[in-house]
Amino acid sequence: MFPDLTRDDVFRIETRSLWLRWPRAKDVDAIVRLAGDRSVAEMTARIRHPIDRMETETFVLEARRCNAAGEGLAMAVSLRSDPDGLVGFVGIRADAATEGARLGYWLGRPFWGRGLATEAAEAMVHAYFAYAGGSVLSADARVENPASRRVLEKVGFVRTGTATDFVPVRGCDLTSDRFRLDRAAWSARFGVSGCDRAA
Repeated sequence: MFPDLTRDDVFRIETRSLWLRWPRAKDVDAIVRLAGDRSVAEMTARIRHPIDRMETETFVLEARRCNAAGEGLAMAVSLRSDPDGLVGFVGIRADAATEGARLGYWLGRPFWGRGLATEAAEAMVHAYFAYAGGSVLSADARVENPASRRVLEKVGFVRTGTATDFVPVRGCDLTSDRFRLDRAAWSARFGVSGCDRAA
């Protein structure tokens, strides 16, 4: 899905406030601390609470493998002022259900309310359409998470409906708003000059 450009662990995307970079083993402690916060984990469909350190280590290794294979792009989110730190995570992976790809993200609670999730999500959307030649991106936001819905809307996603799905890490059904962004809408909104965001 993603080209050779993104398949090297020196690849990064720089934005006004952030560095998006490949995850590293030393990120595990920050992921466990930030994503392990109940208020963060419970707004996702993939993060178990309480978080498991061994699963987190496996997640980092699998993210690096997928990046290297071009199967997706999973990026640690760091502040430009602290590029070795980690404040969250953003990724795009293939989505067989939509024949496109799916955007996911989370941000540690100390970093909420500063526009950083929108900045990270927008950078990844540009990477998907500009580098990967993608056609359609989808995303979900828990109905209890208006902040995540606002992030998606600011980036250009359009709500397509609501669905309830079984979430294995929760062991129950969860209801989410579904969102979609296609290449034509992205191009009309942002143009194709988003590729100057990479370094």
